[in-house]
Amino acid sequence: MTTARGLHAHVLETLGQRIVDGAVPVGAVVRPELVATEFGVSRSVVREALRVLQSLGLVEPRQRVGTQVLPTSSWELLAPTVIRWRGASPAYFVQQRELLELRLGVEPVAAALVAGRAGEAGAGAAVLDAARAMLDACAREDSRAYLEADVRFHRALLTGSGNAVFTHFAGTVEALLRTRTSESRDTITRWTRDAALRHEAVALAVAGGDVAAAGEAATALLRVTRDEFIAEAPAT
Repeated sequence: MTTARGLHAHVLETLGQRIVDGAVPVGAVVRPELVATEFGVSRSVVREALRVLQSLGLVEPRQRVGTQVLPTSSWELLAPTVIRWRGASPAYFVQQRELLELRLGVEPVAAALVAGRAGEAGAGAAVLDAARAMLDACAREDSRAYLEADVRFHRALLTGSGNAVFTHFAGTVEALLRTRTSESRDTITRWTRDAALRHEAVALAVAGGDVAAAGEAATALLRVTRDEFIAEAPAT
């Protein structure tokens, strides 16, 4: 038996993905009664789903109009849920490029901050452990383990910085990394030893307390990844 929570999640996921895909265009009015009929759910379930979509900036209720779909400029683009929907949409490559450009301004600073704390007990150890786990996953050709280690690496880099805003950003980066598992149009979703070695270079600089080298290695890592996505993106 499907629970109310399950019904809510189904309606939310379907409507959210349709809006992000463009199947429900900007300016369209979402009519709760039609949604309730389509999904066979109560209007209260639909209203709850619309409240979540509103909190993410995808829709907005307007007097004498109804709940209207908003443009991308209104969306909470750093919210993990929106990242997941965009990652399954035609905007996949655009999102990867945009957020890699943002990460270029954040993660090298985080790496330098973690390196500066290398004298503290455990600082940088999680980053180095994750990088070595990526190399081990390569040797075993275990793509799932590689992804999990990659997620741990970037989370450790951001949370280890000691900066609360960077720590909050870790959820955004994790959501972005996980969108790559379902993408089959490009070749860089698979693990590669070269990428793991670039992560290790960051980790070694961090663990060694070399602030400048840590920032430079993180910049190089992200630039290569960004350039790979730009090269792989389909022509528009």
